[in-house]
Amino acid sequence: MRKILLIEDNPEMRENTAEILELANYQVAVAEHGKIGVRMAQSDPPDLIICDIMMPELDGYGVLYMLAKNPKTSSVPFIFLTAKADKSDYRKGMNLGADDYLTKPFEEMELLEAVEIRLKKSQQFQKGFESDQDGIDQFIEEAKGLEELNKLSQDRKSRRYKKKEALFYEGEYPNFLYFIHQGKIKTSKMNEDGKELTTGLYKEGDFIGYLALLENREYPESAVVLEDSEVYLIPRHDFMALLFNNRDVSARFIKMLSRDLVEKEQELLNLAYNTVRKRVADALLQLKARYHTDKLKDFSMAISRDDLASMVGTAKESVIRTLSEFKKDAYIAINGSKITLLEPDKLASLRY
Repeated sequence: MRKILLIEDNPEMRENTAEILELANYQVAVAEHGKIGVRMAQSDPPDLIICDIMMPELDGYGVLYMLAKNPKTSSVPFIFLTAKADKSDYRKGMNLGADDYLTKPFEEMELLEAVEIRLKKSQQFQKGFESDQDGIDQFIEEAKGLEELNKLSQDRKSRRYKKKEALFYEGEYPNFLYFIHQGKIKTSKMNEDGKELTTGLYKEGDFIGYLALLENREYPESAVVLEDSEVYLIPRHDFMALLFNNRDVSARFIKMLSRDLVEKEQELLNLAYNTVRKRVADALLQLKARYHTDKLKDFSMAISRDDLASMVGTAKESVIRTLSEFKKDAYIAINGSKITLLEPDKLASLRY
C-alpha cells in the first residue's frame, strides 16, 4: 500500500482529503503544520507528499525547501494544495521543485488523478535502468517524459576506449557526461611530487564526470581506462537540461554525490590511520566489491602494481612486498598481473 503524507492545518480539509485518499486504498499519515510534517517525512519518508501552502509554524514553501535539501526526501513527489490561484504562487512552487499544484476546492477525481500520475511517473523513473544503449536511452526518455521537455538531443555518441587511454584529464573543461556501458575505469589525481593517487573506481552502469559538470569547473581529476571499454557520451546541454528541469533527475544525482562523499571520507580515514598491509587488503576488497560479477567464482583481476599502489597511496615496492606476503599466507594467488582473491574474509579481518 502506497503511503501519502498529508500536511494541512485546516482540520476539516485535512479530514476530508485523508478520507478520500484512504477510500482509494492509500495509507495516509497526517500532520497539522509544516514543522510536524518535515519531522514525519524525514523519519519515515512517504511515497508522496500533499502539502498546504498557507500554514502556521512553517509554510508549504518552507516544507518543500527543507525536504529538497535532504537526500532521503528530495526525490519524494510533492503536490501543493492552496486556496489561492495566483500565477505567482504557482510559479514559486514549481520553481522550488513541486511536482503538481491543486487549487482548493478541488474535485475528488482531480485529487486522485494527480496523485496517481505523480506516483506512476516517480515509480517509472526510480526503477532500474539496464546498463546498455537501451538503458541510457530509457533514462533520458523517462526523464524527458516526466517534465515534458520540448527537445533533447538524440545524438548520444558511443566511443570505444583502449586500456590506459584517457576519457579526460585533470584541468580540462567538461563537455560530456560519461556513461560506462562496458569496461572498468579509474579516476586519479597527481600531487605536487608527481605521485598518483586513485580517487575512484567505476564499472558498467556508472556515470562519471558529473561533478565537474554540476560545479561548472575544470575536471579535478583524470579518468583512465583500466581495460578496453565502451562509453556513451551525453552532451553537456542535454544533462543540464535534465538536471535543472527535472526534480527526479536532480534527486538521483544528489544521492550519487552523497554516496560518493561517504566513500571518499572513509578512504581518507583509511589512508590516514591504516598500515600499508591493511590498506593493500582494503584495496583488493574494494576492487572485488566494484568488479566482482560472477559470485560463484573467486574474484580475479589483472591490475598493474602501479595502479594498485596509486589506490593504496604508497610506493609500488611496498605493494609488491605486501602482495608477496599475502600470497605466502594463501590469501591470494598471483599469475603475472592477475590477482585472485582466495580468502577475502581473512583479508577483511586484518587489523594491521
